[in-house]
Amino acid sequence: MEPAASIITKLGGDTKVAEIVGVHRTRVSNWKRPKTAGGTGGAIPFKHVPALIAAAKALGESLSADDFLPTIQPEAESAA
Repeated sequence: MEPAASIITKLGGDTKVAEIVGVHRTRVSNWKRPKTAGGTGGAIPFKHVPALIAAAKALGESLSADDFLPTIQPEAESAA
């Protein structure tokens, strides 16, 4: 789920992002799960945003606070 999936991929995957923010890998993978399955619905907890932006900068990747805003799911996807 977005935007978590794209950000995690950009930064090197679940394990790498978990190292960056200091949590277990399963916490990071839960950011990509729908809320109905125990995840965050694509949201990344705000407390981790500064560390992830700094890591992206160190990797030469473009990432801003706007990239963490939730995306609007098309009607057909949200109804599924």
